[in-house]
Amino acid sequence: MRDWPLLSLRKPALLYWCLIYAAAVGVFLTSSLGGPPPTEDEIRDFGVLAGVSVLVVVLTSACDPFRAESPQNLWAVHVAYLLAGALTLPTNLVVLLMIGPVLQGVLEQRPGPHRWLFTTAATTVATFVACLVAGTCPNHYENNLFGSLMVGGTLLSARALLVGIGFWLRKPEARPNEVFGEPLDVGVGIVAVCTGVLSAMVLLADPLAVILLVPPFVLLGRATQLAQWRRSAQRDPKTGLTNATHWNRLARAELVRTRVRRTTAAVLLLDLDHFKRVNDEVGHLAGDSALAAVAELLQNEVQRRDLVGRFGGEEFVILLPNTDPVAAERQAERIRLAVSGLAVPTTAADGRPRLLTGLTISIGVATSSRFGYEIDALMVAADSALLSAKNAGRNLVTLA
Repeated sequence: MRDWPLLSLRKPALLYWCLIYAAAVGVFLTSSLGGPPPTEDEIRDFGVLAGVSVLVVVLTSACDPFRAESPQNLWAVHVAYLLAGALTLPTNLVVLLMIGPVLQGVLEQRPGPHRWLFTTAATTVATFVACLVAGTCPNHYENNLFGSLMVGGTLLSARALLVGIGFWLRKPEARPNEVFGEPLDVGVGIVAVCTGVLSAMVLLADPLAVILLVPPFVLLGRATQLAQWRRSAQRDPKTGLTNATHWNRLARAELVRTRVRRTTAAVLLLDLDHFKRVNDEVGHLAGDSALAAVAELLQNEVQRRDLVGRFGGEEFVILLPNTDPVAAERQAERIRLAVSGLAVPTTAADGRPRLLTGLTISIGVATSSRFGYEIDALMVAADSALLSAKNAGRNLVTLA
């Protein structure tokens, strides 16, 4: 049991996750065993919704290997048909629609099943809360668009909050967008709510017509990948930092704001010294570990507003808004000293564990007070300063 991934969670996260598990089990048992027996029409509508959800999950899971992609997260699809159920079915049937998320987890055999179980449990609790809002009468919101959207908003918000708190307790240092999602995720959630309301209307008008919702549900499942694809296109895979293209775009926008505010900014160009020796003597995987460790250090050493990116190879770049030359040079010196104290556990090319020490970094600093607010001019100046630092013996900070 000590090897269970769940038990590796921080104690607050472990307690919270177990609380959500218990709440989901309680909700499922009390809802499925309680309430009046469903009518034939309600059983028919449930069968149609359950069949559509199972069909979408099976189709998606079957197609993923052929697309050579990682399994999709169908949370928006689940929100859509669970909302349709909350608006049209009694609670004792709605909770049975959780067959969709459960089947997805079984078919895809995701690594780290405790995380999938947690999100499924949180979805169960959020669905029950939405059912409470919908009221005891299944068709109470049949002709009330505002009420239907309110139920959908409740389901979406409750799920996001329950899951977000759990992930934040698991990793408190994570940024808000890593915990609660990005604006693009919010947009997909709104589409899921609208799709769920429309699905409820179709179900009440003609249950068999719900089968026509399978293609939109499949496309909605693809839409949930948009945020992941966007992050993949903007992030360096080895370090998790912003890649050079995206960093350049963010830096240009930030420098425009800096110019409008009439404040100063600084660019730091950083290069690990003699990094080729690490790759040649210890191994390329060890080099990747060193890059990841330096990237994490840089993120911890700067403020949230600062932009850290991987420039390429063993080079990193940082934009420091609202920073004068003295403060920029001081910040660069702190980073240089922190890197020299790094000890990176890794595995050498011969398979033996190795502790990398003695890493050093050279840093070139350029400021807007001298070189203006154009990113190209700042980068050229920082690169020239970096070259001076390396020519002067490395492990130095040079101000352009």
